[in-house]
Amino acid sequence: MTVRIYVPRDAAAVALGADKVAAAVAKEISDRGLDAVIVRNGSRGMHWLEPLVEVEIAGERIGYGPVKTRDVVSLFDAGLLAGGDHRLCLGAVEEIAFFKRQTRLTFARCGVIDPLSLVDYEAHGGLSGLRRTVGMQPADIVKDVTDSGLRGRGGAGFPTGIKWKTVLDAPGARKYIVCNADEGDSGTFADRMIMEGDPFVLIEGMAIAGLATGATKGFVYIRSEYPHAIATMTEAVEIARRAGVLGPSVLGSGKAFDVEIRTGAGAYVCGEETALLNSLEGKRGIVRAKPPLPAHKGLFGCPSVINNVISLASVPVIMDKGAAYYRDFGMGRSRGTIPLQIAGNVRHPGLYEVAFGLTLGEIVDEIAGGTASGRPVKAVQVGGPLGAYFPRALFHTPFDYEAFAAKDGLIGHAGIVVFDDSADMLKQARFAMEFCAVESCGKCTPCRIGSTRGVETADKIASGIEPEKNRALLTDLCNTMKFGSLCALGGFTPYPVLSAMTHFPDDFAPAPMVEAAE
Repeated sequence: MTVRIYVPRDAAAVALGADKVAAAVAKEISDRGLDAVIVRNGSRGMHWLEPLVEVEIAGERIGYGPVKTRDVVSLFDAGLLAGGDHRLCLGAVEEIAFFKRQTRLTFARCGVIDPLSLVDYEAHGGLSGLRRTVGMQPADIVKDVTDSGLRGRGGAGFPTGIKWKTVLDAPGARKYIVCNADEGDSGTFADRMIMEGDPFVLIEGMAIAGLATGATKGFVYIRSEYPHAIATMTEAVEIARRAGVLGPSVLGSGKAFDVEIRTGAGAYVCGEETALLNSLEGKRGIVRAKPPLPAHKGLFGCPSVINNVISLASVPVIMDKGAAYYRDFGMGRSRGTIPLQIAGNVRHPGLYEVAFGLTLGEIVDEIAGGTASGRPVKAVQVGGPLGAYFPRALFHTPFDYEAFAAKDGLIGHAGIVVFDDSADMLKQARFAMEFCAVESCGKCTPCRIGSTRGVETADKIASGIEPEKNRALLTDLCNTMKFGSLCALGGFTPYPVLSAMTHFPDDFAPAPMVEAAE
């Protein structure tokens, strides 16, 4: 029987040498005349083990990692095709603690299947949600999504069902589904992993959204820095179209929906929905004033749903398993699962999908394994470059939209970046202001000018120039940006700055004077 060897094609694995490992594996198979094939799957999300090579034996996947090209010959000598013992052997992949403790709903197939095999996708439950949806009335589809409690996973946390109902009820001969795949936050990679590891789940989610709202066309707006995701999504759309999943009659239903892939030009602000719409229309990527809301007047002036990748990719399991099934996970108003993206100074970086409700301390100390440096954790930034810095004193905070908001924090896209006690929080605050200054679209004064003045003020504090006065000025600038900016870029930049000042005041104090030696 032909043995299947899995070598990830995920960009993180490729960056660590997965393509070279795959080539070395192929050479050994050929040279030794073995009955084996290589499957380029997505990533399981255990990035410290990449490239993670898996071999399927009697329905079980045995893992080896992290594998270098120099390890390949010894792996085959040790009996790789039979799951032989080797220093890199990890045992059954799904029994690895980091993976086993997860609740994988949205990412159930990621790292498991061939991303571009529709047969694999269906064999693992794919298209079940869409097949149920094509026989439903639009209002009933929207009700299921609303009842599930799904909220936007891109950062704002707005109820997905309400957005869909608004577009369904909006008058218009033409409506659109826009997928925001402009994943620009530092420490985030969930969107990329889905697009590279399970692209059909995003396509299925978009098709369901189209059937629910009366939209017949969808666009996936992917950042240019994701060439692997762009290539995979482009090919997946073609495969889905040929199979009748997309096109004039979705799954033979007589209802039309198609998808087009568009590439962004690298502007962070185009992750904001109205700037994204401008970019899609061929205009400069600057923020639009609201109202009108995109749900009423969005892409090309038509009612438009704009959802994040993970929001749309979570819909198929809801339509397959039911709203109550999905809603049973989570806490409070935060229902379902969230893909935590763990990065920074940690022992176990990667993606961890789990129901809302774990504390920040559990995530950092138990799942991430503490710092890679072995030094104490000083701060954790949740929600990308615009997220607040949480000290250990707040590690009891549950991962929940409202719980984080109550502590002046943001969940955002669920990126978690860990810093040890060597981090200078004044420098981090300065970086936040500098990031905003560089990425600002320039349309509103608080963001455009406030961030530039913020950098200057942080530099004065660092230089010991009137520190008390400049700390007050920095706080005032933050309040102006928070309440006066047109979009979240300027409005949320104060979160990292103010949290750094509040929780780490010693880093904003003048350096102690050192007496000259006599």
